[in-house]
Amino acid sequence: MTVGSNGRFVLLVIDDESVGGALVAELADHRVRAHHYPHAAEALLDAGALQPDAAVVASGLTTMSSTEVVRLLARRAGIPTVVGVGDDDGGVAAAALKAGATAGVRRPYRAAEVLPILRAIRPETSGALDPPIEIGGLRVDPATFEVSHHGRVVALPMKEFRLLYFFMSNAERTVTREQLLAAGWGGISDDTSNTLTVHIKRLRRRLALDGDQAPMIVTVRGLGYRFVPTATTPSTS
Repeated sequence: MTVGSNGRFVLLVIDDESVGGALVAELADHRVRAHHYPHAAEALLDAGALQPDAAVVASGLTTMSSTEVVRLLARRAGIPTVVGVGDDDGGVAAAALKAGATAGVRRPYRAAEVLPILRAIRPETSGALDPPIEIGGLRVDPATFEVSHHGRVVALPMKEFRLLYFFMSNAERTVTREQLLAAGWGGISDDTSNTLTVHIKRLRRRLALDGDQAPMIVTVRGLGYRFVPTATTPSTS
């Protein structure tokens, strides 16, 4: 049941049924498959066979020591493990980290806080956590790095794919060069600043292969760029 190109698979060892179920549903919205275990022993029995990408273990488990669960998952099974901690769980969190936990996450659990930790654990597959976007016939899928325009496959190098995904995530909004550099290169330097202009020119050419029906990347002088999808592309005369 290991998740490959279709997303990630995570074990949730949380003895509260409602909390565990809610987190399973939240993560599913981000294409993360999660299996909730209210009993730690069951999670440990299944962990070897399922080979999850990571595990989230609540501090203060009632069925077994949280620190021992972390030790068995992280040290013995080699599964990256995150410990869930509340405001009064500082001692438990320290013990869990010492036992092999990769990181801690605050309770109550929120997907917005869990997802960045999962990305950091396996950065090479972080795109699997982002949903596909489709606007005006243009579709990008970060799980497979596939791009299509009205069914026609558009081959993009990785940097241009990241720029396009960021543009589409912010369609019709002006985005700055700094934001684009962070999305494509993770930061700003003299080299990347000059290279951004080149990559945007190449991306424009690739998207223009369908002529006037192509989406546009508009330069906003002094500010940055704006992505205009096909459906709202203004006519030119």
